[in-house]
Amino acid sequence: MKTSSALVDGRALCIPSGFVISERNVDDYTREHDEASRNVQQYLANPINAYLLVKRLTSDWKRVEQLITEDVGKSFVSNITGARRDLKFPTEEDLNGAAVALMRLQDTYKLDTAQVARGVLNGVQYSTGLSAGDCFELGRQSYNNGDYYHTVLWMQEAMDRLQEGQTNRTTISKPDILEYLAFSTYMQGNVVRALSMTNELLDLVPTHQRALGNRAYYQDEIQKRTNESRRKRGEDESEDVPVTNQQFTVTEKKARSVDEMPERERYEMLCRGEIKMPESLQKDLRCRYVDRGSPFLKIGPFKEEEAFLDPRVVIYHDVIYDHEIEAIKRLAQPRFKRATVQNYETGELEVASYRISKVAWLQEYEHSHVKAVSQRVEQLTGLNIDTAEELQVVNYGIGGHYEPHFDFARRGERNAFKSLGTGNRIATVLYYMSDVEQGGGTVFTRIHLSLLPKKGTAAVWYNLKPNGEGDYRTRHAACPVLTGSKWVANKWLHEQGQEFRRPCTLENQPIDFDDGRY
Repeated sequence: MKTSSALVDGRALCIPSGFVISERNVDDYTREHDEASRNVQQYLANPINAYLLVKRLTSDWKRVEQLITEDVGKSFVSNITGARRDLKFPTEEDLNGAAVALMRLQDTYKLDTAQVARGVLNGVQYSTGLSAGDCFELGRQSYNNGDYYHTVLWMQEAMDRLQEGQTNRTTISKPDILEYLAFSTYMQGNVVRALSMTNELLDLVPTHQRALGNRAYYQDEIQKRTNESRRKRGEDESEDVPVTNQQFTVTEKKARSVDEMPERERYEMLCRGEIKMPESLQKDLRCRYVDRGSPFLKIGPFKEEEAFLDPRVVIYHDVIYDHEIEAIKRLAQPRFKRATVQNYETGELEVASYRISKVAWLQEYEHSHVKAVSQRVEQLTGLNIDTAEELQVVNYGIGGHYEPHFDFARRGERNAFKSLGTGNRIATVLYYMSDVEQGGGTVFTRIHLSLLPKKGTAAVWYNLKPNGEGDYRTRHAACPVLTGSKWVANKWLHEQGQEFRRPCTLENQPIDFDDGRY
């Protein structure tokens, strides 16, 4: 009888997600190339296309190299491999990241697996869809990450598409899928179903060694569970199980309010637009023109829209212009690096799975448009920008997101903003530099507020209360981008230099923004 550890040691199956090179493949690639060439950015704004491109240049490319080696020789392949390296093709890590991003979108926006496989996102047809091999690769990447839930979803979809007649487009076979599917089903707790799939696999490949070992293990596990169940019911004639006359009743599940839900659930509901602001709060919101007493703004006042009153979150329309946006993008792109977060305990910067985006920092002296956008923050807020951080430019690509967080440093955080020496982040100005077709909203999980990206606008809020304490109601998140590309620019203002612009108070009182200081 195989042990559990032996089963785990023998479960891995690394089969390349290959395909047969045929006229059908050539036609598919030609069609995709022509579509992508018409508008590269628009093509890659679709997460399915982005995943497929990465897959073509990683796992599929390995199969191409293998076939070329067999037909032409290693020297020819080495030349291609060198060119591939010089062009900085995506890596296996990139493929895994693209797959994980697709799973994140699937979960956050409750996308049906079959619909995604057919190229449909939230009811909109974006692409021709995925082949059985493409679905298999998504399942395999999930499996390698220990994500058996998505493994089952995508391996089952691969099976469905295989049975729809896609055998001429892939080398993936039913036994390949069944092995992953059976073990992942077992890891989800359904050993009976796992045994059934393993038996089906052995009907196709009777000598499959891993399947033979796994079948014995599953049979033993089922017998153990049966014996344990019988013992608990007192059916094994044991005398150590007390008999009880306790009556069990089914109680109705109490409906939870939004505030009682886990934050993760609220976050995803806000991203999907399922939590709406009550009319009792909406009725007090206003839009207005503001000039802050500035002669310049008398000519062209800001268009201010209240999004929330306490804490006060406002939107300013048409405050960053297309020519400024293009210049900022052009400067930022060559410098983009993976976004980091500050470790709460050590104060060190590190990458994290809950923040997926690319960032670059721009200084005012680098371009007149960067200077103009940065200095406009002082007009928007009435605060001093001498101690503000540099302009942070952020791009959220496929599945890009930033889970709920605070912009300010909390009391327990070590060395937060210590190197700046300008105190805590008193306020945030968030410029939206692109529209986003689906997803990508900014949501405040404590006050149930959702802001949708609109090119040219800026969202503004205070992170600190008047007494200098952090306002925990400003906890917010960037929802995953479903389709499109999200560009934003952040400007964080610090406490130092605001002593006369926004005097501190000893009381934890609400902020009056109509006094000309905001």
